[in-house]
Amino acid sequence: MSAFSIPLSGLAASSSSLNVIANNLANLNTDGYKSESLDFGSIFNGLQGTSGNGDPIQIGNGVETQSTVSNFSNGTPTSTGISSNMALQGNGFFVVQGTGGTEYTRNGTFTVNSQGQLTTANGQLVMGFPAVNGVVQTSSVLAPITVTDASVFPANATTKFQMTTNLNANSPVGTVYSAPMTVYDSLGNAHNLTINYTNTAANTWTYTVTIPAADEGGAGAPVTLATGNMTFGTNGQLTAPVGTVAVAIAGLADGAANMNLTWNLNGTSGTPTITQEAASSATTASTQDGYSAGSLTGYSILSDGTVQGQFSNNQTLTLGQVAVASFANNQGLTQVGGGNYQSTFASGAAVVGVAGVGGNGTITGGAVEGSNVNLSTEFANMIVAQQGYEANAKVLTTLDQVSQATLQVIS
Repeated sequence: MSAFSIPLSGLAASSSSLNVIANNLANLNTDGYKSESLDFGSIFNGLQGTSGNGDPIQIGNGVETQSTVSNFSNGTPTSTGISSNMALQGNGFFVVQGTGGTEYTRNGTFTVNSQGQLTTANGQLVMGFPAVNGVVQTSSVLAPITVTDASVFPANATTKFQMTTNLNANSPVGTVYSAPMTVYDSLGNAHNLTINYTNTAANTWTYTVTIPAADEGGAGAPVTLATGNMTFGTNGQLTAPVGTVAVAIAGLADGAANMNLTWNLNGTSGTPTITQEAASSATTASTQDGYSAGSLTGYSILSDGTVQGQFSNNQTLTLGQVAVASFANNQGLTQVGGGNYQSTFASGAAVVGVAGVGGNGTITGGAVEGSNVNLSTEFANMIVAQQGYEANAKVLTTLDQVSQATLQVIS
C-alpha cells in the first residue's frame, strides 16, 4: 500500500527533528554555538481527479525536510578575565585561518601560541589588520594578530614639564621652598631636577632649577640650569615671567643627547599654575612628557577590536586590530566543525571590516559568547517531535492492521 510511505516520511522528519534538538542540547555549553531548527514542507500532492465543481482532489504524499535554519542571535557574554578571549555581540564573525583555508567563527575562546599569535583552540590563526608604530593599517591585507610585536616601548626624552605650586604669601624673606621634578633623557634615564623658590620681598620670589652634579659627570654642589625672578599680583596670580621658562641640560654623563626643556607656567586655560596664596607652600601636581623604555606587561581588546599593549612605563601602543567579517546571507554558510563556518555561493563573499563599523557588532575583551540554546524551548520542541513520532508510528501500525484485515478477506 503506497500510504505506508506517508507515515514513514513523518517518522523520518520527527527523527531528524529530534537529532537537531539533541545536537542543540549537546552544545548547550559550547562557546559561540548557534541553535538550529528544521523547516518542513509537504511532499507534492498527487492529483486524484476533480470534484463536481472542478476543484482538484489531492491527497498528500508525506513530509520532507526543506531547510535547516541557524539562529544567529547573540549568546550571553561571560567574563573570563583572559586577555585573549573575545565575545562578539551583534552581526559578524571572527576571521581565522589554518591549513583548511579561511574560516569564520563566533567562538572567541582564543589563546596565544609560542610565536605570540592569537589562535583558536584548534591552532587556527586569528586574522586582523597589522599596526605600524601604533597605527592600524586597515588598507593592508589581513595578517595574524601578534600580541608581542612590540615587546619594548622605546624611551622618549622630556621636552616640557609643568608644576602646580603654591608659595606661602606669609613666608618671611629668605624662606626657601624646594620642589622635585623628574625628567627623562633620550636614553630613558631619569634625572631629578630641583626647583628652589626663595622669598626675596613681598610678592617677589626667585627660582633656581638645579640638577645633581653627578648627572653631568661632576661632583659637589648641584649645577644650576636656570634662574630668575617671579613676581605676583595682589590677587596671588603670577605676573612674571609670562608663559614659559627655558631649561637647558648639556653634557649628561650617560651620553644622552642634550636636553632643551620648556617649563610651562600656564595651565590649559591660560591661568598660571604657580600662585602665591596665604597657605602652606606645596606642589599638588606635576606633569612631563618623557618616559623611560618599557617592556610589554599585558594587552587588552577594545570594543572595536583594537589590541592595545600596556607597557611597564605606563604607556600604551596599538598592536593591531581584529578583523570582523559579515555576509549577505548567514544562512548560506556551511558548518565545518569546531564552531567554524565557510562561505558559499549562497552566503555571498565575506565583507571584511572591523567591529562597530558598517553594521558589524562590537567586541567585549576578556569574555566569551555563550551558546544561545534555550533549554526550555528545546524541551518544548522535544515534546512536539516526540508526539509527532508517536503519532506517525500509530498511523503506521493502523495501516499494518488494515493491510492484514484486507489480506484475510482476500484469503
